[in-house]
Amino acid sequence: MRSFASLTQHVWGLFTSERQPGWKKLLQLFAVCCTASFISSSFLFLGLYSSLTNFPLVTLAIVASVWIALSIALFSSKCVRCFAALFVLSCGLREGRNALLTAGTGIVAAGHIQSIFHNIKVLADSITCNIEAEHFALIKHYVEAIQWIYNQLKFSNNPFKDIVSLSDEFNTFYIISDEGFKLRLNTTKQQIQSVTSYISSILAIQPYISQRLLPLMGFILIVLGTYLFIRKFVSTQSAKFKNIYITKRFIEFDEQQKNQQKPSVLPLNKKERKVYLTIPSLSLTQKEKKNIGCFFLPVFTNLCIWALFAAIDYMLYWLIFSVSKHLQELPEMEVHLKVYYQKNEDNFIINKGKVIQNNFHLKIPLFKHDCSPKPEFSLLSTWIQIGVITFFLIIFGLFSSILVQLKVLVSSSFYPNIEMTRIHYLHSKLLRYREKPPQKNVKRKFNSFAQTLQFWFPIFKAMGTIRKKEKDMINENKV
Repeated sequence: MRSFASLTQHVWGLFTSERQPGWKKLLQLFAVCCTASFISSSFLFLGLYSSLTNFPLVTLAIVASVWIALSIALFSSKCVRCFAALFVLSCGLREGRNALLTAGTGIVAAGHIQSIFHNIKVLADSITCNIEAEHFALIKHYVEAIQWIYNQLKFSNNPFKDIVSLSDEFNTFYIISDEGFKLRLNTTKQQIQSVTSYISSILAIQPYISQRLLPLMGFILIVLGTYLFIRKFVSTQSAKFKNIYITKRFIEFDEQQKNQQKPSVLPLNKKERKVYLTIPSLSLTQKEKKNIGCFFLPVFTNLCIWALFAAIDYMLYWLIFSVSKHLQELPEMEVHLKVYYQKNEDNFIINKGKVIQNNFHLKIPLFKHDCSPKPEFSLLSTWIQIGVITFFLIIFGLFSSILVQLKVLVSSSFYPNIEMTRIHYLHSKLLRYREKPPQKNVKRKFNSFAQTLQFWFPIFKAMGTIRKKEKDMINENKV
C-alpha cells in the first residue's frame, strides 16, 4: 500500500511539474501523458460510438487522432496538463451539471414531445378516416325497398291482359349534395397534413440535435468553465478567489511561523471553523451547504419540467386510448324497415287484396374499427436514461464541495508560487481579524432596551419618576 501511494505521488509529481532534463524523466512523463490521454480517448470513443454507430472506422480514426494529439499536447505544456486535470473535475461540477441537464432536455424532447405530436396526429387521422368511411347505408336500403315494391307490382296480374299489354321502365337513383362537406374535409386534411409535415421536419432535426449538437454544447460549457476557473486562479486577484481552505502547505507555513516566534493562526477558533475549512475534508461550511442547495435548484426545476412533459404525454395517451376503447365497445345501431302493400288479384276498384310485406334489417356502426387511433407512449425508454442522468446529478451535487476542494488542490499543485501568495494572504487576513478589538454590539443593546415596557410607553417612565420624587420629599419632611 505504501509503495502504491509513493508511486502515485511520484506520478503526480511528474504530471504537475515542468519537464526535467534527462531521458528517463522525459520518458516517464511521456508514458504518464499517453496513459492519461488514452483514458480520455476511451471515454470519447464511448460517446462517439453511440452517435456514429454506422461509421465505426470514422470513430476509430477520430479517437486515434485525438489520442496522439492529446498525448503530444500534455507532454509539451504544463498548462495543458493543468487544464486537462481541471476539465475532468469540472465534469462533476456546475459545468457538468449544465451539460447533463442539456442532455436530459434533449432526451425528453426526443421521447415525450415527439410522442405528444405523434398522438395528436394519430387522433386527427382517426377522425378524418372515420368521416371518410361513413357510408349512407340507410338511404341504400330505402332504395332497395322502393325497388322491391316495383318488382312486386311488375309481376302482379294485369286485369286487362286480354285487351292491352303493359310495359314499363323504372330506374332509381339518389343524389347526396355533400360537395361543401367534402370541400371542408379536404381543406381540413390539407391543413393537418401541412402541420404534420412542419412538425415532422422539426422532429427529424431533433435526433441530430440531441445526439450531436447538445453533447457538443455541454463540452463547450465545461471547457469554458474550466478556462474561467484557471483565469481567476492565476489572475492578480487570485488571493481572494476561493481562498477559504486550509491546505497542508498552509499548516506547514503556520508551524514555520510558530517556530520563528512569529504569530500563528492555528488552531482555528469555533467562529473561524464555520468559515474556513481544512482540506481534504467531508465536513461542510455554511457557504458550501448553500452552494449545494444552489447546485440542486436547477436540477429540481428541470426535473419538474421533464415530469410535466411526461404527465402531458401520458394524459394524452390515456385519453386517446380510453376513448378509442369505449368507441370500439359501442354496439352497432340497428334499423328495422318494414314495407308492405295490398295485392288485388281480381278486383280493380275495391281494395280488399292480400297484404304483402317485407322487413329490411340493417346495422350501422357508429365508429369504424379500422379507423381507431393507436397512440404510443415511450415512458420506459425515456426515463431509464433520465434516471441515469438524475443519479449522476445527485452524486455530483453531493460531492460538489469535495470536487471544488480537489480543483483548488490541483491548481495549487501546478502553480506553487500562486499557492504561497494565497497562503500569505489568508494568514495575514486571519491575523488582522484577530487583532481587531471587539466592537460593541449596539444592535443587541438596542434590542434589549426595546424589549422594556418604558420604551414603548414613556408615560410609565414619567409616572415612575414622579413617584420617586414624592417619596424623596416625604423622607425629607420626616427628617
